[in-house]
Amino acid sequence: MRVLVTGAAGFLGTRLIKALLADRDGSADSVRVIAADTVACPIEDERVERRTGSIADAGMVGSIVDRDVDVIYHLAAVVSGQAEEDFDLGMQVNLDGTRQLLEACRRLPRPPRVVFASSVAVFGTPLPPIVPEDVVVAPQSSYGVEKAIGELLVSEYSRRGFIDGIACRLPTVAVRSGSANTALSSFVSGIIREPLAGIDAVCPVPLDTSLWVCSPGIVIENLRHAGAMDTAGVGSRRMVSLPGLTVTPAAMLAALERLAGAAVRRRVRCEPDARTTRFVCSWPGALDVTRALALGFRADRDVDALVAQYIAERRGRA
Repeated sequence: MRVLVTGAAGFLGTRLIKALLADRDGSADSVRVIAADTVACPIEDERVERRTGSIADAGMVGSIVDRDVDVIYHLAAVVSGQAEEDFDLGMQVNLDGTRQLLEACRRLPRPPRVVFASSVAVFGTPLPPIVPEDVVVAPQSSYGVEKAIGELLVSEYSRRGFIDGIACRLPTVAVRSGSANTALSSFVSGIIREPLAGIDAVCPVPLDTSLWVCSPGIVIENLRHAGAMDTAGVGSRRMVSLPGLTVTPAAMLAALERLAGAAVRRRVRCEPDARTTRFVCSWPGALDVTRALALGFRADRDVDALVAQYIAERRGRA
């Protein structure tokens, strides 16, 4: 199986490639991965071909979409905070880059499966307490607009038979390892990751803010499922809201205290930032994922399991 992963050097990209290469079902030896990103993917494996360049470069896109590609995971993106600060860059990467990738797929002799990493940022206020999947999207950020247009493109290119696509609306993924990035949701990981490393952290939204989150392990499992599932059950509506947990920063910090102690919890203080709060509170805090669960996607058990997963991984890296 020939797989292309864009954004391959990122947090999700590297985890996805490692999962694809893992010999769980006996098929890993047949997997060949094109790992594309602006920097070299850190995975060194004879089954991985690393290619560097921007998804906004049409020449680069044409060079990575090989004629025999079976599955494409399109993860490359300018994250929400940066897309808001640099309108042109966000449009070039998140919108133009996606269109160029789909056009390259259109020229292939057979339609590949395309898994597009979308976001709950496609939604926007006012929203009901539990957001149905077919609610009209009204994004209130540049990033959300770019992802919403990408979803429509995936649906249209699938309708025309150019690709067999599915747009996965990812919850906020936590807890991410590494350092903070410019995503408006970066604090969701930071209020767990930094205290565990002995670093003070700030929560920029009210502690009772509802958030839709999932663990890295579950999101990778669900992305893999999207790449292998029978899309006949998806029908013409190619957007799927992936399962998540409704949590608040207060609930996450309570889990942190239960699992790591009160001293670690005290390293987090709440200093609401109006700009971050405005954007984050326009995203849904709970989604109806009945359809996603029926399609075979999975959810985390609870917030303690989410925090415990990161603690276990951190101990494994120590």
